[in-house]
Amino acid sequence: MKLLRKGCLRLLRLFGWTYDLVWLPEPRGIILVYPHTSNWDFIVGMLFKVGNDLPANWIGKDAMFRWPFAGLLKRVGGIPINRRERTGFTETMVEEYRRRDWLWIAIAPEGTRSHTDHLKSGFYQLSLAADIPVGLGYIDYAARKVAIDTYVRFTGDRERDIAMLREFYGSKRGHNAANAGDIRFRS
Repeated sequence: MKLLRKGCLRLLRLFGWTYDLVWLPEPRGIILVYPHTSNWDFIVGMLFKVGNDLPANWIGKDAMFRWPFAGLLKRVGGIPINRRERTGFTETMVEEYRRRDWLWIAIAPEGTRSHTDHLKSGFYQLSLAADIPVGLGYIDYAARKVAIDTYVRFTGDRERDIAMLREFYGSKRGHNAANAGDIRFRS
């Protein structure tokens, strides 16, 4: 595994990426990954995750988890989610956080690589309900940097929390910058 981790970090450097990981501060939390505008985000993110031996799962749409890749994606931490219907995901995950000693989950709050006029609020509701910190992760193509270097706890004041996210992510650019979702929740 050590050789695999070194290889992943070497590949990132070979392609001109820098990386920074401030280690997870608690045994449970969420990692936001914003902006999410390209399929390349998955590759860069997995090189970062494996290279840093980051013990985190990630959420992906269930359509990704089909043969022949389903088993591999689950082994590298993937959790399929059905986005087409309400499934009580937030409530289920709150129970998972209470049940497990260690659980970090990476979530792309846009829910898509296409432009959206708002973020999905599940990550926000989950962080408040489970009382867990949120790592602000990003893959910034302009700076060629992938990182999780800041952790926050949301206050429950939606406007204040969104303003903080806008300030933090304002300078981060996705691969297809025009596709980055607006940092706001649906009214």
